[in-house]
Parts: sequence; structure tokens; C-alpha cells
Amino acid sequence: MSLAANKALAQRWFEEVWNQGKESTIDELFHPQGKGYGFPQPHSVLIGPEAFKTIHRQFHSAFGDIHITIDDLVAEGDLVAIRWTATMKHTGDGLGFPATGKTATLPGASFITCRDGIMTEGWNSMDMTKLTLQLQERDAQI
Repeated sequence: MSLAANKALAQRWFEEVWNQGKESTIDELFHPQGKGYGFPQPHSVLIGPEAFKTIHRQFHSAFGDIHITIDDLVAEGDLVAIRWTATMKHTGDGLGFPATGKTATLPGASFITCRDGIMTEGWNSMDMTKLTLQLQERDAQI
């Protein structure tokens, strides 16, 4: 596939899977034996669309109004590097603590391998601890 096609695949993934919450796109764009590393925890390895959809549902149950902006997108060969920023509102208890109603930001980076129009591997880097601390911060007292 061309570099432009690989970039388009990455853009579609973030737009449809995350911004629109479309699970059907996961089935379409993630290889049946594809591996996703580093989400939701640094040591996590998700294998196949069903494992990814489980975490996707959990994340969407914790956050409404997820919007991921692609800050940088670079492709070379079968590899695509994406630097992104997620903005979302904590509306559910999918993180293991009650919803705070706070809007949070989560910067991150993903590196994906594309083959034949689908993703076969993805490596993710984000600071979930910082996100959790951001949500659990008490409002400043005056």
C-alpha cells in the first residue's frame, strides 16, 4: 500500500474508532490476530479485534465526548507514527472510580504497522496515571 493509503488508514482509525465510537471499524481495520501494545496499561497486549473492543467499550463507558486530534502523522514503508491529543469528559465509572464530570486531556503517540489495508500491530504510549491524577485532583479551595 502507498504511504498516502497508510496515513489514511490511521486517520480513519482515530476518526471512526475513537471520535465516532464505531466498533465495526475495529473489525474492518484491525487484523484478526493483530496485536495492540501499551493500552490501557504499558504492559498490556491486546490480540485481535474482540480484545480491543473490550477495552474500547470500557474506555467509552468512562468517557463521553472523546475527541482525538492528530497532531503529527508520519509514514514510512508499512509504518505510521501518530502523535495525538485526546480531549474527553469523565462521565462514567469505567476507570474504577465514580465519574467526576471533569474534562481531561491525554497526549499520546501510536505507531502502527499496516499490511494490505489493515493494521497488524500497534504500539501505544500514553500516561494513564497522569490522566487518573488529573481526574482525581480536588478543585482548588479559595
